[in-house]
This record gives sequence, structure tokens and C-alpha cells, in this order.
Amino acid sequence: MTADEPPLSTVDALVQLSFLVQRALAEAGAEHGLSVVQIRLLGVLRDRTAGMLEIGGHLGLDKSSMTGLVSRAEKRGLVRRSPSPHDGRAVLVSLTDEGRRLTEQGAEQIGRRVAALTAGLTEAQRTELTRLAGAVING
Repeated sequence: MTADEPPLSTVDALVQLSFLVQRALAEAGAEHGLSVVQIRLLGVLRDRTAGMLEIGGHLGLDKSSMTGLVSRAEKRGLVRRSPSPHDGRAVLVSLTDEGRRLTEQGAEQIGRRVAALTAGLTEAQRTELTRLAGAVING
């Protein structure tokens, strides 16, 4: 933005920021043949084993979309399914060793790309951006 351009509205600023972050995710994923939704699946499973409904809730996907997503990741050796010990009808999904390795690599690459987006900010501005983003996320 130049000095003679009007400032962005909150909506425009957040939408354009989301585009930048999505591009960072897409570029990091493309290096490993992963879509953004596959990257998000690995991110959800980074620190937990989760049921299909829980994962679907995080990703905003219905049951049939989740089944396809997990099946494709399973075929690539990135995740495994196991029966839930608490519900015989439920399936739990977790990362394989290869999935964990790829998730760690991807997190580093995404971290570098997102950090580059804020490189022009001061430390105080980055701290404030993080605080405000957290407030928006937490409602």
C-alpha cells in the first residue's frame, strides 16, 4: 500500500492475509505433492490421534470427504487407521513415522514462509499481530 492509497478495511485485510497464508501452505505442500487440505490433516494429527468426526470438525469436511482424504493419506503411508477402544464403530487416525517426518518438515517450511510475511514488522508488531489473531480465533 502506498501513502495515497486508502487503508484496507478489516474484512479486506483479513481476507488478503488469509490468501497470503493459504499460498504459503499451498507452496509448502506442493513441494511434497500435498494439497492444502492434506497439509491441514497432517497438522490436526501433529500432536494427537483423533477420530474421523473430530478431524472432520477441524477441517469442515463431511464424512464422505473425510473418508476419501484419509484413504489417500493412508495409501501414501502418512496416516494409519485403528479401531477406537471405546467405540467399536469409530475409527481413530494417527500419523505414521513417515507422516510425522513430513509433518515436521512441512511445519518448518510453513514457519519460514509465514515468518517471511511478517519480516517487515517490528517484534512488538509481531507480538500484537499474534495477540489479535489469537483473539479473533478464540472468539
